[in-house]
Formats: sequence, structure tokens, C-alpha cells
Amino acid sequence: MDVAVREPCEDSADNELEEEETVEEEEKAKATAEDFAEAAEAEKGSSADSDSDLETEGISDTHGLGEVVKDTLYLGFCKALNVVPASCFLRQENAPELSLQHRGLGPQGARALASTLTYNSYIKRLDLRDNGLCGAGAEALADVLSKNSSISDVDLSENQLGAPGIQVLCAALAVNQVVQKMQLAGNGLDEQAAKYLADLLLVHTGLKSLDLSYNQLNDQAGETLGPALAENTGLTELNMSWNHLRGLGAIAFARGLEVNIFLKVLDISYNGFGDLGASAVAEALKANNVLEELNMSNNRISAAGALSLGLGLRGNQTLRILVVSRNPMQSEGCFGLLKSVQDSPASGLELLDISDIEVNRKFDDLASSVKVILPGLCIKRGAHRVEYKRVVANLQTVPSSICT
Repeated sequence: MDVAVREPCEDSADNELEEEETVEEEEKAKATAEDFAEAAEAEKGSSADSDSDLETEGISDTHGLGEVVKDTLYLGFCKALNVVPASCFLRQENAPELSLQHRGLGPQGARALASTLTYNSYIKRLDLRDNGLCGAGAEALADVLSKNSSISDVDLSENQLGAPGIQVLCAALAVNQVVQKMQLAGNGLDEQAAKYLADLLLVHTGLKSLDLSYNQLNDQAGETLGPALAENTGLTELNMSWNHLRGLGAIAFARGLEVNIFLKVLDISYNGFGDLGASAVAEALKANNVLEELNMSNNRISAAGALSLGLGLRGNQTLRILVVSRNPMQSEGCFGLLKSVQDSPASGLELLDISDIEVNRKFDDLASSVKVILPGLCIKRGAHRVEYKRVVANLQTVPSSICT
């Protein structure tokens, strides 16, 4: 099956000329924004009286004056920017969630959308995944996020935002800290973008969930984000999977985890932590008494790294879920991890995921012994297609037949 690949965002002379040609019309459309605000306020002031009239006459107030003005404003911007209006937006503008995934909005479409989002008090969740917004589109949405007081959940994944887009978004979120959940997966974010993200983590205490998966955050990014994670006082869930954290960057990131006192869920799977990174995470687990879920699958961790992780588990009582699947730790590493759990009767571990790692009879015997001490512990060993059950809320489903 052919997969369409979107071209990278480029700032060409032709694009600049087109933007200049639409500036005058765009400004005219913006001039109506104040009229909308006044109309919306007038509508609120008369809502009590109008409700009784509408009930009497059997007329629904689902598309009042404010909505008409908003639609007119949006359509005016679409015309000025020469973009096709998104009819689904007109249908969802009063819903708590606006979902416009895969619509090909582009930067101009984002500008048109932003014209009314600033004043929208209905939408709580904004999903614009995969729309080729680029830096220019991010700039338009940043203006919205710096002013809107209701949007708290934003998904801008797969939009080729790059460092310039993240820069303006982080600046906006620092000014208006209403957003609690931000998804930025697949945006080509690198070490430069990490600097803006680190600054945001230092000032935005209201941000609870951040998804930075499928980016290009490397060892330099890890050295930047680690200290910021150490100082952050709000984030409870962080997804850093499918990046390039390794070497000194992985160690610096783990040191940030060591002193963080808010993060509960961390996904660093599909990076390159290796044994040195695993050892740094082990030190973090000894001191951290908050983290509950840790995913380190596919991180080049050998048996030696697994034994280090085991030492970290011995002094930890809060970690409930540990995922180390698809690591070359072999049965020896899995045995070392489980032995550490056995030697820690106060362990709070509920799930140990060692999927796709072959284990021997010695491990099986140990698993049986641990089951007596910790009957609630589930050990996920394989990836069989069997009936599933949910172990913990917000956690991956686990095959019920392989929990031992």
C-alpha cells in the first residue's frame, strides 16, 4: 500500500509573496473580531430573557447571534487566506472537543481557524494532529493559546513544527498556563527545540502531561531536559519514547528523574539508554519515591544493566509497573530483576513486563517462589494473541494467561 509522505515545510520567496498579498484582506477580517466580542457579550447579557421567548416559540438557541458572527468571521478569514473552510469545524465549534485530524489545513488553514478559537469558550480539547501546520501555523495557534481560557488539552502531533514552531508555542504556554496536556509527537524536535521545552518545564506548573515521542531528541537534548525535569513542579506524565536519548544525555535525564517529586508515569522506551543509562535510572529509583510506571523497553540493556536496575528496585516501594521488554538482557538479566523484587517484600511492583525475552527454567522456578510472597505481581513474558484483561487504569493490556 502506498503511503503519502508530506513534503517538509519550506519558506520560499513565492510563499512570502502570497502572504504579503493576503495581509490587507486578513487585517480586514481581524477588524471584525472586536465586533464579535461585543456581540457575544450582548448575547450573554440577554440570554435569560431570550431563553423564555425561545421556549415559548419552540425555537432552538443552538445557533445564536454569537455563533453567526463567529461563522461569518471564520468564513471571511478563509476567503482572505484563500483556503477551503472546514465544514466540520462549523459543526463542532460549540462542542467540548474539536477534532480535525488529517484535514490538510496547512499554515493558512490554521490562521483561519485561529480567528475564532481565541474567543471560543466551549472547546476544551483541540486535536489538530497531522495537518502540516509548520512553524507559521504554530505561530497562529500560539496566539490562540496565549489568550484562550478554556482549551486545556492540545494535540499538535505530526505537524512538522520543528524548533521554530515549538519556540512560539512554549512562549505562549508560559504566558497563559491553562493547558494541562500537550501532545507534540512526530514534529522533528531536536536539541534546539529541547531548549525551549526545558524553559517551559521550569515555569509552567500547570502542565500535567507531555508527549514528546517520535522526535529527534538526542543526547544533547537529554542534557538540556534533565536539569529541567529535576526542577519541574507539575508534570505527572511524560512520554519520551522513540527518540535518541543515549550516552551522557541519558545519564543527565536519569539524574533529573532522581530528584523529581511529581512525575508518576515515564515512557523512555525505544531510545538508547544502554547499561550506563540503566545504571543511572537505577540510582534514580533508589531516591525517587513518586514514580509509579516506567517503560524502558528496547533500550539496549544487557544483563549487566538489568542487574543494576535490580539494585534500584531493592530500595523502591512506589514503582508499580516496570516494562523492560525487547532488551538483550537474556534470562540472566530477567532473573536478577525478579530476584531483587523477591528480596524486597515491601515492593509495590504489580507488573513486570519482560516480553520477547527468552527465559529458562531457573527463572520459572524463581517466578513461582515470588508468587508466594507477592501474589498480586503479574509477570508478562510473551506476546501471544490471547484474551486480555486490564491490569491497571491507563496501562497497556496484559494477556491474562501469561501472568504468573
